[in-house]
Amino acid sequence: MVRIFNHYFRQRSILQAMVYMVLIVSTLVISMAWQVGAEALNGAIISSGVIRGGLIAVGILGMNAALGIHESPSGLTVGQVRSRAVLSFILSMVIAAGVLLLLPLSPPYHNEQTLLALLIMVSAMLILRLLGNSLLPASYKRQRVLVYGTGSRACVVTESLMKSDPSIELVGHFRGPQEKEQVASGLHVVSAGKTLTEVVEEYRVNEIVVAVNERRGGSMPLRELLDCKLQGVQVIDLATHFEKLLGQVHLEAVSAGWLIFGDGFKQGVVRSLVKRLLDVVGSAVLLLLAAPVMLVTAVLVFLESGLPIFYRQERVGLNGQTFNVIKFRSMRQDAEKDGTPRWAGAGDARVTRVGKFIRKTRIDELPQLLCVLKGDMSLVGPRPERPYFVERLTQDIPYYALRHGVKPGLTGWAQVRYHYGASVKDAEQKLQYDLYYVKNHSWFLDLIVLFETVGVVLTGKGAQ
Repeated sequence: MVRIFNHYFRQRSILQAMVYMVLIVSTLVISMAWQVGAEALNGAIISSGVIRGGLIAVGILGMNAALGIHESPSGLTVGQVRSRAVLSFILSMVIAAGVLLLLPLSPPYHNEQTLLALLIMVSAMLILRLLGNSLLPASYKRQRVLVYGTGSRACVVTESLMKSDPSIELVGHFRGPQEKEQVASGLHVVSAGKTLTEVVEEYRVNEIVVAVNERRGGSMPLRELLDCKLQGVQVIDLATHFEKLLGQVHLEAVSAGWLIFGDGFKQGVVRSLVKRLLDVVGSAVLLLLAAPVMLVTAVLVFLESGLPIFYRQERVGLNGQTFNVIKFRSMRQDAEKDGTPRWAGAGDARVTRVGKFIRKTRIDELPQLLCVLKGDMSLVGPRPERPYFVERLTQDIPYYALRHGVKPGLTGWAQVRYHYGASVKDAEQKLQYDLYYVKNHSWFLDLIVLFETVGVVLTGKGAQ
């Protein structure tokens, strides 16, 4: 894993993105050379091709990341694979055509031929990716991980490794000398008659995840772990493992000491001012662009269920202060006629026909741009919750109040990483992503969230 601006990326993903960029840029330059002959090319022409190819590559890679094209195809349904592939192809051509329209190639070069060459290359890369193949060898930069522990926590690590990253190879589990918990079923134990350093050397381990339930009383061979670290093997605890691999602060693994003494949770005056400036500019621009859509939505809501068009509701914001959030009304007027707050669930009968569409496309959230402009919210941050639920969740879930350490957002890390929450269990899962954002938030992570939000809106992922 490589850490960039406090956010972790897989080395293999970065390398593959670089290969994709080289292929797209090379395709554009080779197409130019094919049209006029390689002898007519010079440094200035090649530079212009590289600039255009680089812009197209960045746009396509960002769009594919937002759509989840780089997720394992086995984790998607056939319908999702097909719809995302078609959408990716169309948007890739729009991006390429847009760049060549804004920065057209001068004669004797033909933009149409260049676009056709890019179309063929993008199609080939997309087909290769959807077939589950990669441009890199399977063994290249493969991470070999050893889990130190054989109990319940070790099982959690194993499950997360198997689900999240196919480039990681789990070599086995090492049973600590003081572990009293019975070995969980299905674990491959490699510690029989061997020391930790011997196992690390034999299996060429790159990383050790310490996942014992009890870390006191000689349960960990500190000297051997230090020796492994001195040999270049990365040694991490359970909380750091989940932060790196899944982008979350795992509630079962984290401790108050880890939160207090670890890095992160940096706010700063400059960071706050820059974020506020981006919020004002971004919300103003989005309000102008979304004005026609908002006008049509207001008319449709009125025609189906009358007034009021907007729905105002008290939410908890920065430092626990309350404010009124505004949305397009997507439910019947008597949705909570008994006065008892409740979460919206899948197939909720209270949602109107227009409401179902605007919730799925997130259009109902657009009026919240006014809250961003006012300063109650930010473009990116934990979603604001109602006081009734905040009081309940604060009592039931540890560290829940920490999510109020930053402004709530129109979209957030939890929203692009987890489906719509409709229970205390869902709130607990989403909190793990919210805590990651509060701990590691930066303009770079905000940019990632905004990119992925576009993908969520286009694919309708997680909407209810």
